[in-house]
Amino acid sequence: MTLSIIVAVAANNAIGKDNDLLWHLPGDLKRFKETTTGHAIIMGKNTFHSLPNGALPNRRNIVVSSTLVPPDGVECYSTLQAALEAVAGEEEVFIIGGAQLYAASLPLADKIYFSRVEKGFPEADTYFPEFDLTEWTPSYCTLYPEDERNEYAVTLTIYQRIAYFKHRLK
Repeated sequence: MTLSIIVAVAANNAIGKDNDLLWHLPGDLKRFKETTTGHAIIMGKNTFHSLPNGALPNRRNIVVSSTLVPPDGVECYSTLQAALEAVAGEEEVFIIGGAQLYAASLPLADKIYFSRVEKGFPEADTYFPEFDLTEWTPSYCTLYPEDERNEYAVTLTIYQRIAYFKHRLK
């Protein structure tokens, strides 16, 4: 199984405020949908509650929470480890947030789909954790410029963990 993190991060590492995104970028949302559709997605309870229509369609929705009563179409596990054991047979699994789950899964991840929003948001209250780029190598990078539908430019970089560091973490 490939464990992947998918995240959109502002220039100041911000990912949200008041359990919501700081921007609306249809292009990045489309890439998120295309990348995660058909796969298992793992999220924290607050991230699940922030989804406007509940469970995301055409994905195996998993929430890490000890208190959530899972609605139809959602699996719930009390720990990240239990959630990962439940998806062990999947080809690729995505961690989609929030900050605590990103921090817990970062040492375990094989890949990061990292959308850098080319603007800082000082009003943010939630941030993506710092990580050591020397443990990762970019396998893909492209800039999506701002346009009439997307207010900010986004640089998408896909990082692969260097095998040496993955081995050392086990």
